[in-house]
Amino acid sequence: MTKIKESSTWNSNKTASALKCPITYVMNKIGGHWKPIILYYLIPGPKRYSELRRAIPGITEKMLAQHLKQLREDNLIERVVQQEMPPITIYSLSKSGKKMAPILLALGDWALKDSKLYVNLVMNSVPDAQPKAKSKEGNNSPPRSSRKRKVVGQKL
Repeated sequence: MTKIKESSTWNSNKTASALKCPITYVMNKIGGHWKPIILYYLIPGPKRYSELRRAIPGITEKMLAQHLKQLREDNLIERVVQQEMPPITIYSLSKSGKKMAPILLALGDWALKDSKLYVNLVMNSVPDAQPKAKSKEGNNSPPRSSRKRKVVGQKL
């Protein structure tokens, strides 16, 4: 990933925006696809790197390592390396990260409710999304009685 110069216009605009808007500040800390998910999986308690990797489907080793590092730099998680053979690295929420837990849980609750509304909206507004009654043949074709056959030489 390319690091943006601290003196760049983009970086100074981002910093100025974060000072004026608390949502921008939060999104600078937890923005992106994986950071909120990582924090969410750490809410129940500390996890090893391998546990996080297994728990979060679709995340690559590189992305997990990169986001864990960024979350540590932003003081949202803590990293403890236990000197055993082999060494064990454990990640947990920091004090600041624990304060964010109720917010993440509320976002999760909202998503569950909103996704049900979304599915209902789609099912009711898109004709092809509604389940079709199965005919006696067990497929989604109309019942035989409603089918019209054209016989050669016969007018319908």
